[in-house]
Amino acid sequence: MDDAGSGSTSKVERMIEKYDLEGLGTELEAAWTAEDGERTSLRSLAEEFNRTVLGTAMREAGGSVTQSDVESAHRTLTADDVPRSETLRTRRELERRGVDVDAVLEDFVSHQTVHTYLTTDRNARPPEGNGNRLDERRETIERLAGRTEAVADSAVDSLADADELADRPYEVFVDVRVTCGACGTDYRVGELLERGGCGCATE
Repeated sequence: MDDAGSGSTSKVERMIEKYDLEGLGTELEAAWTAEDGERTSLRSLAEEFNRTVLGTAMREAGGSVTQSDVESAHRTLTADDVPRSETLRTRRELERRGVDVDAVLEDFVSHQTVHTYLTTDRNARPPEGNGNRLDERRETIERLAGRTEAVADSAVDSLADADELADRPYEVFVDVRVTCGACGTDYRVGELLERGGCGCATE
């Protein structure tokens, strides 16, 4: 569970410590707050963080691992358009290498979790005046989603502490989605903004 906002170390910080990723927090902040205008989106940062976690787990399990191997395994395990048979095959291959796939996936973080880590743990803020209107709107939505996630996370924690909820390792996710009324395609709102809208052809 992401403990940001509950007084405990955030999930991102815990994973940095668990996988011995010293310096990664600084890299995340620098990429997000880049003053040259070449800022990296929160979603891209989360994906890169998760690839780093997966790659570390694969290397710790032993054997030769290339960056291409890591990127391929990450996409197969997380992309929505990958056939289930391919995902299962990749899981089996990783497990044969000694990778606890379920545990690694539990250690993955969402872009809202990265946002909470950067703004709460590191007090980072994107530079004023940089970015276009889409970037500003995306940041606003992600900030609100992160706040909702933190509030819900705190509520789950307090209910579990009060024995009003079964005490389990819960993790809260807030995913804002948009559906195109013309073709019915469903997008994460950040993805839609990055694409510049739905690409369907309408009459």
